[in-house]
Amino acid sequence: MTSRANDRELRWVGRPVPRIDGEAKVRGCATYVHDMAWPGMLFARIKTSPHASARIVRVDTGEAEQVPGVRAVLVGADLPYKVGLYMIDKSILARDVVRYCGEAVAAVAAETELAAEEACERIRIEYEPLPAVLDPVAALAPDAPLVHPGLAEYGRMKGVFFPRPGTNVAHHQKIRKGDLLAGFRAADRTFEHAFSNPPVQHAFLETHTAIVQALPDGRVEIVSSAQSPYTVRQLFSVCFGIPLSRIHVRVPYVGGGFGGKAGIHLEPLVYCLSRKADGRPVKLTISREEAFHTMPSRQGLRSRIRTGVRNDGRITALEVEYLWDAGAYADYGVNVGRAAAYSGAGPYDIPNCHIDSLVVYTNKTFGTAYRGFGHLEVLWGIERNLDLIARELALDPYAIRIGNCLRAGSTTITGEEVTANPGRPDLCLEAAAKAVGWGEPRSGPAPGGTRRRGRGLALLHKAPAMPVFTSCSAILKFNEDASVDLLVSGVDYGQGTYTALAQIAAEELGLPVDRIHVVWECDTDFTPYDWQTVASRFAFMGGNAVIDAARDCLAQLRAVAAQVLHAPESELVCADGKVSVVHNPGSSLDYRRLVMGYTYPNGNSIGGPVIGRGRYIAQGLTHLDPETGQGRPALDWTYGAHAVELEVDTATGDIEILHLASAFDVGKTLNRQQVVTQIIGGVVQGIGSAVSEEFLFDAQGRFRNAGFVDYKIPTAKDIPRRMSQHIVETPQLDGPYGARGVAEHPMISIPGAIGNALADALGIDFFELPLNPERVYLAIKKAGRKKTTDEHR
Repeated sequence: MTSRANDRELRWVGRPVPRIDGEAKVRGCATYVHDMAWPGMLFARIKTSPHASARIVRVDTGEAEQVPGVRAVLVGADLPYKVGLYMIDKSILARDVVRYCGEAVAAVAAETELAAEEACERIRIEYEPLPAVLDPVAALAPDAPLVHPGLAEYGRMKGVFFPRPGTNVAHHQKIRKGDLLAGFRAADRTFEHAFSNPPVQHAFLETHTAIVQALPDGRVEIVSSAQSPYTVRQLFSVCFGIPLSRIHVRVPYVGGGFGGKAGIHLEPLVYCLSRKADGRPVKLTISREEAFHTMPSRQGLRSRIRTGVRNDGRITALEVEYLWDAGAYADYGVNVGRAAAYSGAGPYDIPNCHIDSLVVYTNKTFGTAYRGFGHLEVLWGIERNLDLIARELALDPYAIRIGNCLRAGSTTITGEEVTANPGRPDLCLEAAAKAVGWGEPRSGPAPGGTRRRGRGLALLHKAPAMPVFTSCSAILKFNEDASVDLLVSGVDYGQGTYTALAQIAAEELGLPVDRIHVVWECDTDFTPYDWQTVASRFAFMGGNAVIDAARDCLAQLRAVAAQVLHAPESELVCADGKVSVVHNPGSSLDYRRLVMGYTYPNGNSIGGPVIGRGRYIAQGLTHLDPETGQGRPALDWTYGAHAVELEVDTATGDIEILHLASAFDVGKTLNRQQVVTQIIGGVVQGIGSAVSEEFLFDAQGRFRNAGFVDYKIPTAKDIPRRMSQHIVETPQLDGPYGARGVAEHPMISIPGAIGNALADALGIDFFELPLNPERVYLAIKKAGRKKTTDEHR
């Protein structure tokens, strides 16, 4: 959406305005669900399965019900409900069978958390272990145990997701472009490689938590650490058949989400406990250990990539199979598999392409949305694959990327024609490569030591993964002193979007940014509708809605001022808190005289309170063809690149990143400080996926590292010695001031860039994440033994 403010120098948009929530968080004034306690509130705990796959033979809650202070005990047999977003495949508590180790099988609400814990320990459950399938490849075997024999009966978003009943495939997304066989015939060389990514944890500071009260009149009160109050309300309504108007959902400050709090999670269970406890409010807060083995995570991925290439590096054909380890449930995983397919070739112009993206059930912790939404996993394989090909063809990794990257006139693998509007991946790659001195002579560690130095590149792209009907809205409400309340229901859980929206509102209304108050708590009773805060879409879509609401306000101000100033509305301008006649600035009215209505000297009044309404809906999206995947799935594309220079110690396998340069085409920078901090945070999170983070399971599917003692996330010691951020601005014509989303993107090609730099340093190929010291050290030793053997031969 364009803005008339584009025709003049911008006062607020683009400025490094400090985060409007910064002081409240630093001073401890921000209130999270973890901080809340309601009168008469009970505390809930859950009991989880010790088996990856088992039949529930018998449940005895007698002892648990006798624990002093216990007010409600529930098991799966009590709750005949299914819940889910895209695939409605999950019970609130396990019924009849358990499908992963850590699945909740019973729950207790009591006067204290200790009493609830004790009661959970006293619940006796007899299991009959069943064969488990722990690997997506094994799960595709004809004789593999079925994780969901009733798959055909599950509700889903039809025409979008395509399960295969009678198998473990929850969704199969196909992409078919061009003539694959002809593309391979046109190639001089064909390469085939396989890659893998493990499941990982979101590791947000605030674990999942919710308070729910079932009121006597049938209404439901919910406060939750979630990424969308309206999605929680909608899915809750579908689950229980309660009208939306009877469900009130609030989302206060949220201590991180990264996709893990999208959709719906604890709220149905906590509601059922409250209902059984005669309507007393109940709070359930997940422990850190439960966050690992009970709550959803990022899915694992196996990739097989076959590439046809000419000797000059031009790709003629690409055939890919993505096997997603969905875990026990595929509620959100099916959409990850869909998005990964239509982005599954990377930001490259591929004339002939076949992709099969299969979301496969296994008996492990289930997957959900995670920052980057499948793109980090896909790009690990795509970007490593390109470097492997470049080495075999004796080509520069920079050159093979520039020669194949999307540009105006290209078509994506779903048939969308590329214009200059989405951005310039070539300029991003150029900026990142230049920052680390690509192509220049290297300085390195002293010869004779154990340290080796390497450089690596990786490109990236991402589009929002969302339904074709995705929409949002905004309300701007003037106060008596002409300050403004901004109401939205997109959730700012750390990404800084509310600050950017305040800047947009200030710019449009001609007010100082400190006169804009963003109402922090999202509330289905008074903040307007927004779909979900995922997919890096909130600044783009929410920003457009705020512009629309601001224009509504300005139209109301001009309509009243025109009567008072005896001037046509077309000759009035709104700036600096005043409405003025454009050719006679001395003829003006302060907003304060208009925002509640104007009163003439004789007492007559006109107008009334100024309240602006804005909205925005995704435009031009289509469903993908079930057989070919052709269509328009993307509202916008964001492109970026990373370049890495690192050193690795061959004696230990330890990696030190010397310089990590990031370049992104953001369209228009709404707030440079926020863009830079998003990139830094995403880079560090991406480093975790690259070098340390992974779920470990034993042979029975039991979690081995459910906690920060054994599961390693980056610390201050892992931050690169230097990070640089480079902003490219190719305006997105339909974005607010030309902006496009960037929040998810900074991490998604970090593993590829680091893996390529590590291979450059050591001359060793890496196909599996994470690149932790143990794996790197063993690869070095294996390569050394192979070299010795070859020399002997």
